[in-house]
Amino acid sequence: MTAQLRQAADQDRFAAETSRFRKELLAHCYRLVGSAQDAEDLVQETYLRAWRAYPSFEGRASIRSWLYTIATNVCMTALRHRRIRVLPSSLDAPATDPDRPSDPVAPGEVAWLEPFPDHWVAPAGDDPAAVAVARESLRLALIASLQHLPARQRAILLLRDVLAFSAAETADILGTTTAAVKSGLQRARARLHDLDPEPERLLEPADPRARALLDGYIAAFERADAALLEQVLRTDATLEATPFRDWQAGLANCIRMLDAQVLGAPGAWQMAATTANGQPAAVIHRRDADGVLRASGVVVLAATAAGVARVVAFHDPALVALFAPSR
Repeated sequence: MTAQLRQAADQDRFAAETSRFRKELLAHCYRLVGSAQDAEDLVQETYLRAWRAYPSFEGRASIRSWLYTIATNVCMTALRHRRIRVLPSSLDAPATDPDRPSDPVAPGEVAWLEPFPDHWVAPAGDDPAAVAVARESLRLALIASLQHLPARQRAILLLRDVLAFSAAETADILGTTTAAVKSGLQRARARLHDLDPEPERLLEPADPRARALLDGYIAAFERADAALLEQVLRTDATLEATPFRDWQAGLANCIRMLDAQVLGAPGAWQMAATTANGQPAAVIHRRDADGVLRASGVVVLAATAAGVARVVAFHDPALVALFAPSR
């Protein structure tokens, strides 16, 4: 009985010391692997390993740094056996014929990037400044670019520039030298700049302008109103959707493709506003041939002061549950 009481006390102490870091570890793992569902599994593995190692934890580093060491190395191990996650715009140039039907990529041919639910890291009551920083580091375009960095460079960049660990702390986490960290950070920053030299200035999801754009996008789909959609998108807007290889660039091509192949009749789509990756988003249901609304996925908008610059739709019904209000 004494041993059981001691174990229960250890579990309570472990939970008290580590549970407050779960949400930020979720975001960290997502930034590294590009999948919200994988991030959940990797954080679970992190806590299992941390619990097993807890009796030997001596407090030489902070509990937060110790957990990030475990989480980062769990992710790095996982990444050795996985392809990078991409969006259609990473595969090919934009389609030249918006009238040509786009066939989905064969299952398993491509590992697709996934959106990340904001409510996993930003519940009501959190510090607004911290929430803003978290959102900025989860922008979909940034996550897409990060996936093109070698895994170690990706980890170095995140630990140094997002999480503000020192070069020495980052070296300890990754089991390398401070010189290697500094060199890796320089290369990672240069590569990220090459991939996205001038990131879009996006509106916060709570900004009334962003919400108006999202509302307009939802209304356009639910009413099958291409003219309304044209008012929402910028003239240089891009449109892509997984699991399709083809994507569109330019307002005319986007509207033409959507009007001819996607919008259908009024009532074919139903959407519910949410947020993902620090951006306005919507959970998607689509009416099937039998008239039944079925889960389809999630769409994420890059909302700017001049309109929506980028639309990324993730057609994966499994994602809908991640954004359900009950979670």
